[in-house]
Amino acid sequence: MSVSVLYMSMSVDGYIAGPNDGPGNPGGDAFGRLHEWFVTKDGEFFRPAGPAGELLDEVMATGAVLAGRRTVEQVDHWGGDHHGRGVPIFVPSHRPPGPSVANYPLVTYVTDGIASAMAQAKASAGDRDVLVHGAYTAQRAIGAGVLDELQIHQIPVLFGGGRRLFDVLPSRVELEIVRVIDTPEATHIRYRIRH
Repeated sequence: MSVSVLYMSMSVDGYIAGPNDGPGNPGGDAFGRLHEWFVTKDGEFFRPAGPAGELLDEVMATGAVLAGRRTVEQVDHWGGDHHGRGVPIFVPSHRPPGPSVANYPLVTYVTDGIASAMAQAKASAGDRDVLVHGAYTAQRAIGAGVLDELQIHQIPVLFGGGRRLFDVLPSRVELEIVRVIDTPEATHIRYRIRH
């Protein structure tokens, strides 16, 4: 059975994007610092050695992506293929997509709610997990009871400003720690959401 997992790199003070995050500066100032555990300073992805590499393999083994509109539009829908292997991307949105999405047959905008978007992503993923991206989308999925787990890559830095992962939650959310992997670059904590 498919599990929905939010994968997010985050500063110790809760930021997933730096100040000045916007279309001309995706992720904001110093955004790259949150991803140095698997991205070079030149922006090239690499597979880290050891447990961090296994985590990246886990991400790339997911069967579908569910990501917020703001996230996908800032990165032009990852060119229509997040994994580079034909994994479908579902985008919950209140309005239809722009015309450029026609170039990306793997991208589906879902306008009838987050629960429907997640159901479609899980059906598409089969027995593989659904990778979830985006702060607003994660908060909505938690509120709707359709996000199963969080995989937080906590980076040893304090941003002091930017975009927080959990600014607005519907209520208190209890978590169960499933796994902790400590590396020099990050502490990778996996939580199960207690529904």
